[in-house]
Amino acid sequence: MQIAIELPNDFMAMHTTQEVKQEIRLSYALRLYKAAAVTLAKGAGLAGLDVYDFMQCCKKEEIPVIDVTKEELEDELASMLN
Repeated sequence: MQIAIELPNDFMAMHTTQEVKQEIRLSYALRLYKAAAVTLAKGAGLAGLDVYDFMQCCKKEEIPVIDVTKEELEDELASMLN
């Protein structure tokens, strides 16, 4: 599916169409992932990236990729040691 949006000509003069498309796809994928509307893998696919590159983008935007509290992690580690 394609969606058309209008952007100012002066903005488009500074960027290639491909750069704008990629930035929009990435921004939308990050937004959906942050809202828990898509998985990490789905977000990566939507952004046109592999999972590792998408994780780097999440890190840059301070979006956690591991949704575990400190207490949950400590409990998990403790259960592994017993």
